[in-house]
Amino acid sequence: MMAIHYLEGEWVEGNPPILGPMTHATWMASVVFDGARAFAGVAPDLDLHCARVIKSACALGMKPMVSAGEIIEIAREGIARFPAGTELYIRPMFWPESGDPKFFVAPDPDSTRFCLTVHETPLPKPGPFTVCLSSLRRPAPNMAPTVAKASCLYPNSGLALAEAAEKGFHNAVMLDSNGNVAELATANIWIAKDGAAHTPVANGTFLSGITRARVAKLLTGAGVEVHERSMTFSDVLEADEVFLTGNLAKVLPITRVEDRDLQPGPIYTQAREMYFDWALKG
Repeated sequence: MMAIHYLEGEWVEGNPPILGPMTHATWMASVVFDGARAFAGVAPDLDLHCARVIKSACALGMKPMVSAGEIIEIAREGIARFPAGTELYIRPMFWPESGDPKFFVAPDPDSTRFCLTVHETPLPKPGPFTVCLSSLRRPAPNMAPTVAKASCLYPNSGLALAEAAEKGFHNAVMLDSNGNVAELATANIWIAKDGAAHTPVANGTFLSGITRARVAKLLTGAGVEVHERSMTFSDVLEADEVFLTGNLAKVLPITRVEDRDLQPGPIYTQAREMYFDWALKG
């Protein structure tokens, strides 16, 4: 996998050693990032991803030294270093080098650093994709920095994925602290029922994804009813269709939930086709 990184005004390859044992991000988990995609000569919603990483950094008490517009330009420069049409993952990151002098657990805003990584990552193709219910839950907003795309939240996802893999599944449905469906371990979840699309209402326990919002807008524009609401796991089990949206794969069908097999349905198919039609128009 080829990877390049914009760091301190230069592009470097490989995996540069940028975090030391005394770096605040290393031992206090104060890292934020975002992910965008480039493929077929387009980078859908790149501006929104770059804006969100700025918001995430500020939410964790950092002071970004580059603007969203500057991140967009750096990302486009990185994309241009790969052969045209390469399927890429674009990852801007902020982290503090040191802690606040008064209380080191909090970051020192003035020590904020920035890196942008671009690496080859093929878009996953639709195929068998199975999910089960996780025993882990997403934290409430008063328990963790859920407003940010923060690295410290991802061990929760990793444990859920490992648990699912042990059971023979690809991913896991995660509930919030109230017992309602939040999302998958690594993507937003959708169901279709009686010709309408449904997705969990954003309640602060998970990121309301950029691709999620784009798909909701496209479906609504095509006349499909879209409901953002509280959902139970029973709703997922009883759905006509289940699918996911997220930056890594964009739109994929879910073909089994626990022991129930499903087929890709018309609303999923319409959502995927409309998303890529929209994206490829640039």
